[in-house]
Amino acid sequence: MVRCTHRGCGQDYTPENNGPGSCSYHPGAPVFHEGSKSWSCCSDVNKPVLDFDDFMKILGCTKGQHTDEAPKAAPKAQPSPQVDLKMTSSKSGSETYSSAPVNVPPTTTPREPAPTPQPVEEEDDPAAAVPAGATCRHNGCSITYENDELHRKEGGAAAECTYHPKAPIFHEGSKGYLCCKRRVLEFDEFLKIEGCKKGRHVFVPKKKAEPQEEEFTQCRIDHYQTPSEVHASVFAKKADPNTSTVKIDEEQIFLDLFLPDKKRFRKTLNLWGPVNVEESSYKFYGTKLELRLKKKDIRSWTLLEKSDRDLGNISFTFGVGGRTGTIGAKELILDDVNRSRV
Repeated sequence: MVRCTHRGCGQDYTPENNGPGSCSYHPGAPVFHEGSKSWSCCSDVNKPVLDFDDFMKILGCTKGQHTDEAPKAAPKAQPSPQVDLKMTSSKSGSETYSSAPVNVPPTTTPREPAPTPQPVEEEDDPAAAVPAGATCRHNGCSITYENDELHRKEGGAAAECTYHPKAPIFHEGSKGYLCCKRRVLEFDEFLKIEGCKKGRHVFVPKKKAEPQEEEFTQCRIDHYQTPSEVHASVFAKKADPNTSTVKIDEEQIFLDLFLPDKKRFRKTLNLWGPVNVEESSYKFYGTKLELRLKKKDIRSWTLLEKSDRDLGNISFTFGVGGRTGTIGAKELILDDVNRSRV
């Protein structure tokens, strides 16, 4: 069997079963920007994701036939050399200008990130049944399960797995894995980086033992304001909206958020000013809880919460309206005093 080289496919196929719509793939290129990951060909259909595993699960947006041809790399633009004009003067007073390439300082090797705690690797559960078509969950391994004798039994012909035990890293265009030093620029070359560790395939991971006791944790809270509203973000990733509690009162907000791994965030916010409870709202997202608080007056809030500390002389800047929030928006929002000056 031959393995398809289309981006987003990677399935094994035979020429006899290679029909016109047998392959689902991405004709575009991967896009990595500020932590988000997507495909240039379907970014308007498939939303960008943060986790690399979720990125690899984005289904192809185009149907066609499988192929074993190597993907064509996009041509690289050649930067024009920088020049610097230099002046020399003679005894007669004439000035001569000449150009010479700028001495470009030697590039420094990107610093490796600080060492992280050793991750706990998943283990395959031999007692669990493997669904048809399942692939190994290890980074760098794309073996498709066929049977226990071949892939799961000790000493099987294809039971050994070559994989990357740590997560991928993308930094200033280079791509690689935290567990080994090799870095490449092209995404197709990144997918071909051979694993640096050997072990057993993981088709169905063992369930992790849940901690017995509940652990209280802290979550970061950011906010910005307009003359009429205060927008606060509680960065509680994957908070359960069904079991969590958010209660908005005129002078305070009570938060009781249930997070994965038996973690919990509980806090009461004593608000800087009163809010209109009926016109205020909240919404859960995958990475945060968003609060929209309608002010009862248009005075500026020095902080989100009341404080007994002496804050000194502080000037305030209101937010801006638009789809992107406080950065990159097109409409400036002013209070009544400043609006009359424009």
